[in-house]
Amino acid sequence: MTDFKEFADVCKQIEHISSSLEMTDVVSDMLKSISTEELPVVTHFVMGDVFPAWSVEQLGVGTSLLYGALSRSSGLSLKDIEDLVRSTGDIGETAVAALGKQKKNQSTFSAFMGEEPSISIMDVFDRFLDISRSSGAGSQSNKMRNLQFLFNSSSPEEARYLARLAIEDLRIGVGEGIVRDAISKAFDVPAGEIERGFMVTNDLGLVAVAAKEGGIEEISKLRMELDRPIKMMLAQVTPSIEAAIKDLGMLAVEWKFDGARVQIHKNGDSVNIFSRRLENVTLSLPDIVEAVKLHVKADSAILEGEAVAVDETGAPRAFQDILKRFRRKYDVEAMVREIPLTLNLFDILYLDGEVLMDQSLLRRREQLVSCVENCDSIKVDEQVLTDDENVVNEIYTAALNGGHEGVMLKNPEASYSPGKRGKNWLKKKPIMETLDLVVIGAEWGYGKRANLIGSYALACHNPEDGTFLPIGKVATGFSDEQLVELTEVFSELIVGESAREIELKPDVVFEIAFEEIQKSTNYDSGYALRFPRLVNVREDKSPEEAETIDRIESIYLSQRG
Repeated sequence: MTDFKEFADVCKQIEHISSSLEMTDVVSDMLKSISTEELPVVTHFVMGDVFPAWSVEQLGVGTSLLYGALSRSSGLSLKDIEDLVRSTGDIGETAVAALGKQKKNQSTFSAFMGEEPSISIMDVFDRFLDISRSSGAGSQSNKMRNLQFLFNSSSPEEARYLARLAIEDLRIGVGEGIVRDAISKAFDVPAGEIERGFMVTNDLGLVAVAAKEGGIEEISKLRMELDRPIKMMLAQVTPSIEAAIKDLGMLAVEWKFDGARVQIHKNGDSVNIFSRRLENVTLSLPDIVEAVKLHVKADSAILEGEAVAVDETGAPRAFQDILKRFRRKYDVEAMVREIPLTLNLFDILYLDGEVLMDQSLLRRREQLVSCVENCDSIKVDEQVLTDDENVVNEIYTAALNGGHEGVMLKNPEASYSPGKRGKNWLKKKPIMETLDLVVIGAEWGYGKRANLIGSYALACHNPEDGTFLPIGKVATGFSDEQLVELTEVFSELIVGESAREIELKPDVVFEIAFEEIQKSTNYDSGYALRFPRLVNVREDKSPEEAETIDRIESIYLSQRG
């Protein structure tokens, strides 16, 4: 079994590398050196994940629990730990400092007592797995014991990366692209094949094992599976309907519903529903489950659609009402009656054992229509094929009059590309697009609001290396109630503090309105937002779905004609 120290040493090495190619070489060498059992674990660990994105396992370690474990393991008070976080600005460096200052009369960290501590990669994973499966009475105590064991069994250097992994924020700059290329190099499989395997499994750990055990042949056997959700295909903004027709020619035009996107997996009488963040929300949506069971005439299927909250007239309700449905865990039936949902299906990726994502949109559409019985609660959304700008404008106006966001304009010949944002799917809204940006930091307020977070640092996504590039701060658009609620949410995402400044784990996406994008040397993105304000908290979106740096640059250029 490989010691966790070897993984920590690699992470430390990568932290001092700026070249993506060099990072890829280091990760590749590590993947080649470990066992098949360790391979999927290390593949996820090096990206800062403990489990694959589709997994129902959730670590759920907040900063308060982590601070408590460090306090107990080091012998320092909780206040001492909090002070260290403020001075180091990083939970990993806090772990190093805390455990290095440990009192001599304590028996934890046996390295200081003349023994070299030793813990394997699989020991770490098994402890994290036990933490994720802890629930009910005594679960917090069990999680604390597991974290203490990990800290007590490792050196301060290893603890740096244990602490960061516990909140799934490794901070070494290794993303999916680097790991994909590292797997390719380690096992001599073309990167395109690795990418293809990842698209159908949403699990680079699984792909790495297949590449190691059988190369291209084994990778080619990987298939989409029921109850293992894949990333959803994304749309690009088009400046105009005219531009969309110029780009695509014939369009498949659909309403862009003001709802929450879902991926539905039906396997006989079993139905599982996943949000666009790939969280299993089945228990919150019993009405959707029942509608799928009754009206989807297929033994097995993977469907995509938009769940819309409706009022007594059938008109769409506020997006926040949909989120209430998705978050509800208790008294679900009462919430079903209070906020009924309708499901508008627009795609199908799998039907009775056959994977459909390589087929054209038109062919997928035919199979979707053939297996769904339309009714009030569930239906296939209307689609019109046209290259006539007037026709598209009529549909666009009808969607807006119906209370929805606009239209989707799709290439009818395009296959389905999980997680990809390209010109095969375009979206058109009536006003300049708001930006979905990741919150990476914050600042405590002043005076009466000193205990509340008052402003938030925002970032766009760089998909090349998985990093988030700062682009500005937002401090307007919040109600007093929101400030209280968001302070509570973000308190569990703090990874570093310095005076009033807070560094946050990139986990929450804000929808931000702005006047314009400007060039700026103050932020790593090279851009800044003029007069940003909060529109929405996009709980349905993952950080990786935030605006890309390319998108920001595109908007900046379009502002200038």
